[in-house]
Amino acid sequence: MSVIVLVEHTGGNIKKKSFEAVQYAAQIAQQTATTVTAVVLGSIADAEMEALGNYGASKVIHIADNRLDELHARAYTTALVNIARAEDSKIIITLYDINGRAVAPRVAAQLKAGIVAGALSYPNLEKGFAIKKSVFSGKAFAWVNVLSDVKVIMLMPNTFQLSKTDGKATIEKQDISFSEKDFGIKVTAVNKVTGEIALTDATLVVSGGRGMKGPENWGLIEDLAKELGAATACSRPVADTHWRPHHEHVGQTGGTIRPDLYIAVGISGAIQHLAGVNGSKTIVVINSDPEAPFFKAANYGVVGDAMAVLPKLTAAVKKFKEQHH
Repeated sequence: MSVIVLVEHTGGNIKKKSFEAVQYAAQIAQQTATTVTAVVLGSIADAEMEALGNYGASKVIHIADNRLDELHARAYTTALVNIARAEDSKIIITLYDINGRAVAPRVAAQLKAGIVAGALSYPNLEKGFAIKKSVFSGKAFAWVNVLSDVKVIMLMPNTFQLSKTDGKATIEKQDISFSEKDFGIKVTAVNKVTGEIALTDATLVVSGGRGMKGPENWGLIEDLAKELGAATACSRPVADTHWRPHHEHVGQTGGTIRPDLYIAVGISGAIQHLAGVNGSKTIVVINSDPEAPFFKAANYGVVGDAMAVLPKLTAAVKKFKEQHH
């Protein structure tokens, strides 16, 4: 009996948020006197999978079917359900992201499991199996008590700080018998953004809104992001007017992120945008309107024209880096 974790990787590199999910599973395994089994699907090197031991996995089950290099929700579900049954697992953990949202509900349905989407805490075993999650677009929190025998938890990424250990994991190769239906949706092409920090994995984010006045001014956002080693994001109006690509849009109808630092430039702070970023550890707002709603949610605020503030902030970051290197 073990806690199962679905591990995500891109191009054979395990994502930081998956290490976090394994570490989360390890804490639950300790609470429930069991072990962690990480499930890795698709093409990846053994050395990369061994690193999962550093975060609490005692075993890695690897299904090296190259068809699984891309997300096939049915096939991923088949793999997880088969492994969970073979391992007699009562707790299955995925991330609360695109992959997790496609796979976890299917797994829960097949295993007749209760599910918590967007977990923000470890289970409170003194109250049954109660887990904290955000509700109403992040405006409140709720404790969900999972009563089913099998439980599926979708962990909100960037909730817990990573802590590396010298633990080791054994790797076990397995084959799963998939049906044609598992690959019923054909992937004809995958276009991935390269050379940028992935927004969902970023701990630092610089985001721009309509206050940037036009796409020709976006270099100011990119210059600051480059100095900070940050990802770039935008508000919905910016994505809708095609100033920036849609994958950078964060908010209620876009992506939800939880970086350590979120710098919002020229964004008014409508409730729909806040829903996607209010899990950020620190929020800095730069806006020329002192009445902008975003200032109420900010830890720090600068009232001023972004065109004047951004170059000075970028220069200050550059100077700070030079002094401390």
